[in-house]
Formats: sequence, structure tokens, C-alpha cells
Amino acid sequence: MTVLSIFFALLFYAATAIFVIGLARKIMQYARTPAPLKIPTTPAPVTQTGVVLRMAREVVLFASLFKSNKWTWLFGWMFHLALLLAFFRHLRYTIHPDGVFGFMWPLINNPIVLAFGQYAAFAMLLGLIGLFGRRIFVDRVRYISAPSDYLMLILLFAIAGTGTLMSFVEHTDIVQLKAFVLGLITFNWQNMPADALVILHLGLVAFLMIIFPISKLLHAPGLFFSPTRNQVDNPREKRHISAWGQAIDDAEANKA
Repeated sequence: MTVLSIFFALLFYAATAIFVIGLARKIMQYARTPAPLKIPTTPAPVTQTGVVLRMAREVVLFASLFKSNKWTWLFGWMFHLALLLAFFRHLRYTIHPDGVFGFMWPLINNPIVLAFGQYAAFAMLLGLIGLFGRRIFVDRVRYISAPSDYLMLILLFAIAGTGTLMSFVEHTDIVQLKAFVLGLITFNWQNMPADALVILHLGLVAFLMIIFPISKLLHAPGLFFSPTRNQVDNPREKRHISAWGQAIDDAEANKA
């Protein structure tokens, strides 16, 4: 194997470990953080089923963002939808028809999925341009934007841009690239293409995986732990008390 292939193999193992462990720790931190107040954003559902439906609308349709700002919703939803389509298209590099997840191959290798996933790159780039412009031209957004906000958008744009260039401008050895990715999964390392765009694209993806657990991209899992979204609006029917508050009440009751 080439030195470059060994380096990227070790890099992706390290990036995956950091991503998984870091994300798991953050999710545990979110789950353990007390929510002492009943603060669902009204109008809020009064049943648990309603909360599930509300969360589904937030995750799939970005309902609150749509009500807040139509342009931000358009660019944000465009980017996330294109990202999802690109994700499904990229699964073809991690699945083999005769492998463990071979049953998914007909779905992943569907011409419609492949076509939409490929051209979704342009929608992703357009969405990122819109979100970047929002941070520059909208005064109230520019005021609260930190350098990391701009750098994260630039990183995502660079990843999408290099991927688009590999698809439409400077093609790489897809067969060898897939062999390299499958080799990482099966621990049967293979050489990766030495093309500059491949090196840059994979390097940026690994960097994104490493910084993900400490970035604002954590809004993805964090949404599910937001008390303004995941609480039932029933303060009159049922007393809301956090775990640590319950422990204090129990201790007081034992003293009495």
C-alpha cells in the first residue's frame, strides 16, 4: 500500500472514533441536563403524540423556521434535502451487493436515486451560498455571527464543491475509490486514488468528522433535547419536576 493510503486509512479510523465517541458524549450530556421549567413554545401540543408530530414537522419540514423567515427556510431546507440525497448516493461506495447490507443495493443503485443524488450537489451549493449571504447581508444575523460560523459554511462549501468537481469536471477512479472505502469497513485496506481532488475532498470530510462534536452542527441531535420542542403543554394537569428536583423532594420527605 502507498503511504498516502495508509495515512488516510488511519485518519478515517481516528476521525470515526472521535466522531462517534464525541457525539455519544454530547448526547449523554444533553440527556442528563435538567429541564426545571415547563417551557414549550406555544402554541404547543397537549399530548405526547402531538409532541412526536411536532418534532417530525421540525425535523422534516423546519416548521418553526418557515414561520420565522421564508428565505432562511428556503436555503436551509434546500441544503439539508440536498445533503440527504447526496448521503444516499454516497452509500453506494460503502455497500457491496454481496456484502452485509447487500439487500439495500437495489435501492441505493437505483438510477433515480443516483441522478437526484448527483445533481443535488448544485442545490447544496446554492443553499450554502444563500446561508452565507444571510450572515453577511442581514444585520441582526451578522451581529451574532462568530468566525466559526463562517468557517463552518466555507468548510461545507469546500466539501460540496470538491465533490461536484469530481462528478462533473475532473473524474477520478471510482472503482478504486470504492475499493478503498470498502477496505476501510472490512479492514482489508486498499490503495486510494492519488488525485488531488480526492485527497482534498476526503481530507475535508475527515476534518468535518473530527470537529463535528464541538461545533454548532450539534443542533442536529440537540433539537431532540430542546425543552421548547419536546415538552407537553400540560403544566396545569401534571406537575413538572426535574430529576434533581425530585431527589431534593425525596430527601426532604425522608427528613420529615
